[in-house]
This record gives sequence, structure tokens and C-alpha cells, in this order.
Amino acid sequence: MRKISPLVKGGVVTGAAFAAALGLAISPASAAGTWTVTGGGAFTGTSTNTVLKDTATGTTLTCKTSTATGTAANTTGASGTGIASIASVAWTSCSGPLGITFTVTADGTPWALNAVSYSGGVTTGTLTGVKAHISGLGCTATFAGASSTTAATLDVTYTNSTHDLKVLGTGNLHAYNVSGTCLGLINSGDATTYSGDYTVSPTTLQITSP
Repeated sequence: MRKISPLVKGGVVTGAAFAAALGLAISPASAAGTWTVTGGGAFTGTSTNTVLKDTATGTTLTCKTSTATGTAANTTGASGTGIASIASVAWTSCSGPLGITFTVTADGTPWALNAVSYSGGVTTGTLTGVKAHISGLGCTATFAGASSTTAATLDVTYTNSTHDLKVLGTGNLHAYNVSGTCLGLINSGDATTYSGDYTVSPTTLQITSP
């Protein structure tokens, strides 16, 4: 009796079996190569509502302004990984509890902006490579990812219609090497969040995916 191949069911090659027979030739990476960027080039994002928060103690640090500069190359059919790059981030007039003022600096730039999903003109993605440092009135702390030596990932969205790059306040940011007057307000190992709305200019930047 002739044996029917396990790839064939009822005389029909199943889709899953066919894909397996091809060695999954259509990989997630190739499926993800659908991103288009127009109006790219150098851009600047400005925020007036950034908040750094220690979720264990509730301590918050706010800054009057924050400015990010970056680039996004015009492209079609690209992977979402590194769809744009953040070259620098600066903060001004930063303060916390007890009237303490801080200087905030970004470390490890450039940070990568990665597109993950798209719906209704809004790209959802991540910002990777994130590290930062604060200092003020004898208080110092660094912010990184799962350990003090690994960079953090922050969740973001970019909305084409409003040109808003929103840092959502979720991710894996933690405080490390906390010293001085920060102790008790911020503690080493505490999970922290960072949020803010960066209005991007020029307003021609569009990120899309079918």
C-alpha cells in the first residue's frame, strides 16, 4: 500500500506542513520588513512634561524642558529595528522633593527607536540603549536596565498626525549607585519610570506600515 506523506492530509498539502517543508522560508524578520519612513532626516523633539518616578518610594523628578535630537532615514520595506536614532537628550530646570535641583545627563547615546506595530497612524515601539545620570546637592544616581551595566528599554509611541513621540512610562528602567541625600527618596535597585511627550519637528516625519 502506498503511504501518504505526513505533509499531505486528504490529498492536500497543509499550509503548516508546507511552511515546515520550506524551512520556514517566510521568517518573522522578513515579515517585519514592511516599514516606510517619509519626511525623514534630522529632527528635534521637545517636551515640557517629563517625569522620572521611583515606583517604590513615589519620589518624582520633573524637568521644565527636555530636548532630544535624532535622525530617521527615508526608507521603504524596512525592518522596524532602528527605524530612527536618538543622538542626544538634554534636560533643563529639573527638581525633586525638598526643593532639590538636579542636573540630568543622558549616557550611552545614540539610543535606538524601534517600530513594533502600527495601527491608525500610530506606531508602537521601544527606545533601547537608555542610560542616564542625575546629580544635585550631594545626591547622585544612575539609571539603567536590568542591571547597572545594561541599558534600559522604554516603551514609546509615535503619532503621525500630531508628531508626538510619547514615552509611556513603562519599560525596565531601574536606579543604581544611589548616594547622598537621595537615599531613602531613591534607592539602588528600585524600579523607576520615565514619561514625557516630545513634539517632533519638522512636522514632515511619517512612519507607516501596512
